[in-house]
Amino acid sequence: HVQLVESGGGSVQAGGSLRLSCEASGYTSIAYIDMGWFRQAPGKEREGVAAVGLPGATWYGDAVKGRFTISRERANNTLYLQMNSLRPEDTAMYYCASSLAEARANRLSPNAYKYLGQGTQVTVS
Repeated sequence: HVQLVESGGGSVQAGGSLRLSCEASGYTSIAYIDMGWFRQAPGKEREGVAAVGLPGATWYGDAVKGRFTISRERANNTLYLQMNSLRPEDTAMYYCASSLAEARANRLSPNAYKYLGQGTQVTVS
């Protein structure tokens, strides 16, 4: 049974940084599991923020390129999202996702993954 639990959200001023964490259970190791971060602001569609595949392979949404970094730690099966130079438009609920539903799915598509966490709120003012 896969479970994803996000943490690290909060309120921050524009220009600040936050690091989100996603603890994944139900996997022996997340080292070779496709995973991603998504966000959804009120009144907007869910959008892809970042994704990680085979070791070294990462993808980023245009809105966050150069500011956000996705990474994962095998030792504790945790996915991270380091967010720097935050802007008010980054305000949203952030979700962690895992396991592509199809091998050739667009990794930044919100519908590409089998599992989704409950989310953590990020507010930038």
